[in-house]
Amino acid sequence: MHNSSRLTVVGAGPGDPELITLKALKVLESANVVLYDALINRELLEYAPQAEHIFVGKRKDKHRYSQDEINELIVKYALERGHVVRLKGGDPFVFGRGSEEINYAKSKGLEIEMVSGITSAISVPAGVGIPLTQRGTSESFWVITGTTTQKKLSDDVRLAAQSTATVVILMGMSKLAEIVEIFSHFGKEDMPVGVIQNGTTVNEKSGFGTISTIEEVVSEKGLTAPAIIVIGEVVKERNQVHRIFENLEVIPENNPKN
Repeated sequence: MHNSSRLTVVGAGPGDPELITLKALKVLESANVVLYDALINRELLEYAPQAEHIFVGKRKDKHRYSQDEINELIVKYALERGHVVRLKGGDPFVFGRGSEEINYAKSKGLEIEMVSGITSAISVPAGVGIPLTQRGTSESFWVITGTTTQKKLSDDVRLAAQSTATVVILMGMSKLAEIVEIFSHFGKEDMPVGVIQNGTTVNEKSGFGTISTIEEVVSEKGLTAPAIIVIGEVVKERNQVHRIFENLEVIPENNPKN
């Protein structure tokens, strides 16, 4: 057994490699092994130069490793090599199963630490100019998983559709028709909707419409997972934000006015 067998679960942020915390970078520098997911930006692995990098990502219907196998790999490498970093997209405690991995490692006697990441639920909408709350428009927001462990749409979507809150749905693209049906049932056909694929990355694509049009928009633009669905009046705010930036007068530093 290694003298300092430990696990640090690290949130890598939403995809933009600059949206990771300083603490996370320091942890990566001290890693002996990095087990990383499909959604992390591979550029971040450069911050762990002395570590072995092992891909354990999962994609829809294509699981390289089961969660149980990942748990066992964490313990195996920690005992053999020392410091294992589990690098996960977004924030590991927001639908990232970070707590499961920590609990398993703890049960096997490993030292554990958690480093939060910037969740895509907030940062991806922000990246396209959507504030999840807005004075006078939205007093709260729901962040809901689109697919539960039973492969069903969360029942919370039905509850959220009856509120005035902004609704952010992760992993919900395969359930978009069902989501539209639920919101339509509660008379929300005209509610603004945004769908952002690969948010905060160079491959970002997005489409905007309403509950009644968003399926057509998604089809026309070829939007697929991984994507975030944002439903609420705040989606309209993106136009205001973009207009502000367009109207800003930019004076190049190297060309000052006389």
